[in-house]
Amino acid sequence: MFDMPFMISALVFMGVLLFITATYSLVKTSEEHRHVIRKLKFGILTRTNPDDTGLSVMERLGKHFIGGITRLGDLARPKGENEASRIERDLWHAGFRAKNATIFYFGAKVFLAILLPSLVIVSQAYAYRIKVAVLIVPIIVISFFIGFYLPDLYMRFRVRRRKRRILEGFPDALDLMVVCVEAGMGLDQALNRVTEEMKMTNKPLYEEFRQLILELRAGKSRRDALRSLAQRMDLEDVNSLVTLLIQTDRFGTSIAQALRVHSDGMRTRRHQRAEEMAAKLPVKLLFPLIMFVFPSLFVAILGPTLIQVFRLWSGWSAH
Repeated sequence: MFDMPFMISALVFMGVLLFITATYSLVKTSEEHRHVIRKLKFGILTRTNPDDTGLSVMERLGKHFIGGITRLGDLARPKGENEASRIERDLWHAGFRAKNATIFYFGAKVFLAILLPSLVIVSQAYAYRIKVAVLIVPIIVISFFIGFYLPDLYMRFRVRRRKRRILEGFPDALDLMVVCVEAGMGLDQALNRVTEEMKMTNKPLYEEFRQLILELRAGKSRRDALRSLAQRMDLEDVNSLVTLLIQTDRFGTSIAQALRVHSDGMRTRRHQRAEEMAAKLPVKLLFPLIMFVFPSLFVAILGPTLIQVFRLWSGWSAH
């Protein structure tokens, strides 16, 4: 069993971690609200000035905080280009497209690796009243590794969630593209229309299509822009669609017919994935049933019987 000082330290650690998370969410939400208000008021997308003029206290603190983490990232950034390019590619898949996203990522790893052990030391010192405990050393080591690898776990979670959102909205976007092309629109016009429709329903898919449109407007060839789209999304369905569009553009076949066939195949695959998930559901429910439901049933069904048996046994023992 855990002693009371250890429980107090764990509660203090969780409280500080939740406070940091809530502060970050508050700053991010306030910035988004001010961004929307400026856009509605002036009709244009305004950017933050390099200086701190017109910023609130929380925005200034957030700006200095991000700057400090970025400076830590400059110190901790790996020297090898392979590791940096791999992290940059993973950040692109997670949806982080800022210029200094890689540096901020390494800075966050260093910051959390320092913050969590510091919180553990402070909480242990408060709980034990400045007495050195034997248990504090492994806790500090564990908290260091947790803080260092926490951005990796978050990035993997973000990549999986983003890919899932794209897979959920991609068949609908493809059906809408088929309708637009069959109505007489060109491929570029159909992409513009699909992008506008995905803006309110699927933000990750909207961002990817928006990047594709910007690359086409900048003069990039359609083949290279589509290949960049496939690399950014890193999904099998998107890769097959990009290959289909490139081959259709190369051989001059009907885009509408090709998109119709591909849409039907994607709809079939979506139905198969739903059936696969339904088939896996009983296996996934087995562990919660064994650990939580069955013991409750046993207690509810056998509990009164065992109580009666125990009373009878006690009566016979007394005689």
